[in-house]
Amino acid sequence: MDLQLIKTFLEVADSGSFAAASERLFVTQSAVSLRVQRLEDQLGRPLFNRSNDGVALTLAGREFRGFAVTIMRNWEQARQRVSQAETGAEALSIGAQPSLWPRLGFRWLDALALERPGIGLRAEMGRPETLTQLIVSGSVQVALSYAAVARAGLRTEPLMEDQLVLVAPWAGCAVADLAGRYALVDWGPEFLRFHEAMLPQLETRLVLALGSLSARFIHNRPYAAYLPARYAKRYVEAGRLHLVADAPVFAHPAWVIWRDDMSEDLRDVARKTLHLVVARAEEDTADLLDML
Repeated sequence: MDLQLIKTFLEVADSGSFAAASERLFVTQSAVSLRVQRLEDQLGRPLFNRSNDGVALTLAGREFRGFAVTIMRNWEQARQRVSQAETGAEALSIGAQPSLWPRLGFRWLDALALERPGIGLRAEMGRPETLTQLIVSGSVQVALSYAAVARAGLRTEPLMEDQLVLVAPWAGCAVADLAGRYALVDWGPEFLRFHEAMLPQLETRLVLALGSLSARFIHNRPYAAYLPARYAKRYVEAGRLHLVADAPVFAHPAWVIWRDDMSEDLRDVARKTLHLVVARAEEDTADLLDML
């Protein structure tokens, strides 16, 4: 399949018009139209509904879009790895859920670069299902996730338990004070069951599916929310957030998933540096829990 056709399809899908895509691709609008038509002919389905207001993806187009993104990502990664193979450069691609990058994944990148100067590193972010697709396809070699994966060719190991603590932007707060001032962060089904059992009195008018980024929202707004202790620590120490002392703590297990075909030497270095970073994160967590 011609990668130019796929790239053109994605530009049209993102911009919503053939004219905008032609400007981004530096080709004529007729060339864009011809490429899309060729792709539709190959797939045997129309990918866009055309109208005077622009174009919109058909059902087939929405279905194909995810595959198109994966194809382009895999091509770019293959190109980089072939280039690195010729120079003998060592490379590692890491994926992680958004909330596992701050204070954990980013520190792992630093530790790897320090341990192996010259190593090529690539970072990806996604939800558990996206990470599973990336690691199964080989786009990443290792992933950090709150969801364990049982697949042939993959090895899943416990990473750490993120302790989720309830914090608020004002001091001296108790659970009873949170009426109308609470944001429910969606940490997954296990957390929601815990929340329903332990804190049934808390109304959930505001739901944030933002993970650790929720800290950026609540620290200057009148809302309390659950955050990982390792991440909340800096906000608490700076006096920007405060622990709700009488709130229960939720243990949120995280996992590291390795591809079996990684070289043993690279896996050993990655595991060693990851363990150091996890130990530091657990110290941060313990320090904050001691304040409760």
